[in-house]
Amino acid sequence: MSHDPAQSPSGPAGSERPAPSAEAPFLELLARGASADAYEQPVLVARAEGEPPGRIDALEHAKGLALRVRADLEGRRRREAELSALFETAHDLAGLRDLGAVLQAIVQRARSLLSTDVAYLTLNDPSRGDTYMRVTEGSVAARFQQLRLGMGEGLGGLVAQTARPYVTADYAQDVRFKHTRTIDTGVHDEGLVAILGVPLMLGPHVIGVLFAADRRARVFEREQIALLGSFAALAAAAIDTANLLSETREALGELERANEIIRDRGDVIERASDVHDRLAELVLRGGGVHDVAAAVSQVLDGTVEFADAVTAPDKPLDASRADGHAVRDGDDWVAAVAAGGELLGALVLRGHPGLDPVDQRTLERAAMVTSLLLLARRSASEAEQRVRGELLDDLLDARDRDPRLLRERAARLHADLDATHVVLAARLETPGADAEHEAAARRRLWSAASHLAATRHGLAAARDGGTVLLLPLSAADRASDLARRTAKHLSSAVHEQVTVGASAPVEDLANRTDTVAAAYAEGQRCLDALRLLGRAGEGAAAEDFGFLGLLLAESRDISGFVERTMGEVVTYDRRRGTDLVRTLDAYFASGMSPARTKDALHVHVNTVAQRLERIGRLLGPDWQSPARALEIQLALRLHRLAGAISG
Repeated sequence: MSHDPAQSPSGPAGSERPAPSAEAPFLELLARGASADAYEQPVLVARAEGEPPGRIDALEHAKGLALRVRADLEGRRRREAELSALFETAHDLAGLRDLGAVLQAIVQRARSLLSTDVAYLTLNDPSRGDTYMRVTEGSVAARFQQLRLGMGEGLGGLVAQTARPYVTADYAQDVRFKHTRTIDTGVHDEGLVAILGVPLMLGPHVIGVLFAADRRARVFEREQIALLGSFAALAAAAIDTANLLSETREALGELERANEIIRDRGDVIERASDVHDRLAELVLRGGGVHDVAAAVSQVLDGTVEFADAVTAPDKPLDASRADGHAVRDGDDWVAAVAAGGELLGALVLRGHPGLDPVDQRTLERAAMVTSLLLLARRSASEAEQRVRGELLDDLLDARDRDPRLLRERAARLHADLDATHVVLAARLETPGADAEHEAAARRRLWSAASHLAATRHGLAAARDGGTVLLLPLSAADRASDLARRTAKHLSSAVHEQVTVGASAPVEDLANRTDTVAAAYAEGQRCLDALRLLGRAGEGAAAEDFGFLGLLLAESRDISGFVERTMGEVVTYDRRRGTDLVRTLDAYFASGMSPARTKDALHVHVNTVAQRLERIGRLLGPDWQSPARALEIQLALRLHRLAGAISG
């Protein structure tokens, strides 16, 4: 049989076109980068046109292969973009200038590549033991941007604590994390649902957490977690680099400062040599402590003052004395002036906080020179002190009754016997001390008291195992205040407790020499009272002991006691025409019962209450305490007795 070319599929005339391959439509889709949904179209068209099952199966197989190729191409493109972003970030890190800008770039790229709504980074705060928000990208809530997370709190706190990445598709419903109101409120304000967090590691240590988050439920893929981890590694490297740069700058700064110190060292040594020469000259020509202070002020370019042991700041003074070096006190420097275990005062350099070590030693040497000058002056003044003691002994013993001679002797010692004075009896409290120690302490007490008397234009003498002082009293001062200050000064000077009893103010000592002896006896009674009351080491006068002071005082100042105890009430009655004194008397007579008091006064109980309230405001809130009540009752009786006598 002959072959008919017209029937041949491959013949030139009337021949059919060969059927397209199953892969062809999918290659076109791959070429134009169509979406995944478009790959269903060739299969759907073939089914609609009734293509044979073999053709349909071939298309399905080709579609699967094409989708795999598409996914592989997409993955390669995504990986290329990720690597490009990582390369750019590494490039930024290599040219690090601003740590904040690099960290901001990292969270921006992480947000872009992971296609999340928000990306942010937190850093650990070792001093507070928590982690805080450092940079954010895409955040809109201010409270979220200021969050701090405790270790183990929230997803970020758990990442920071465990050094492992954590991811949640729905943070609010995830029970794996420790929820707190602060964190949950911040997350809610930002509207976050899905959160991925990876640790920032420097070696084995976690220094922070990098996050990517969405405002909708989402499952983060393994590749995305690895990508965010790569960005976290770059962020940690950026932070480490910034810290190294900061340390390098600090090291360079320290080197520059060291160079400056070396350059200045010659000037400092020259200043030290200058002050050495000046101090040597002062010692040779018998200069005083203020001359030393002035010389050091010029050399150190500051203000140096000498302060005695009472006015110098206590803590720096004690520290300098114990350490043997000048001690900084705020913007000042304090160098103790001491000799033979006795604290004489201090040199204080004002307003010079940045003192060079060599200048510090210069101040310390000046303090040593000052102590030598003080000792020399003390040796020279011991004769004067003995003269002062002899004059006070004469006043106490009333041996020299010529007022003119007494005034002349006092004037040579820069004392004024016509001024108001207080006699103070001072005694050491050295329990368990051996005889040698006690004798040394008494010598220090006499020396310190003599020095105080000389500086205050008074007199001092050793007497009855202790020391007696005669010190002038200013118009604005009180005997009790002077006693307390003297006890503090002497205790500090001798490093032992010194108890001081003071007399009432005395006058006209040149004409009434027996007054000094009587005042000294009063001071001794006050001193004994302090010791009996367990107040050793304090200072007080008779006026400090309430009604007991009437027994201690030489003059029995009854009116003064009444005035101190209830003078405010008496004055109020006199000015207002009220009856508070009578009410007070009736109140105590009625056993402190308001009800019985109103019967005794024939007034309403509310009137009694109002008067007692007024009395409380005048006498103070503790006026009904047992001790105060006893003094007030005694004052009432003395007041009533004084009124009866004067009437």
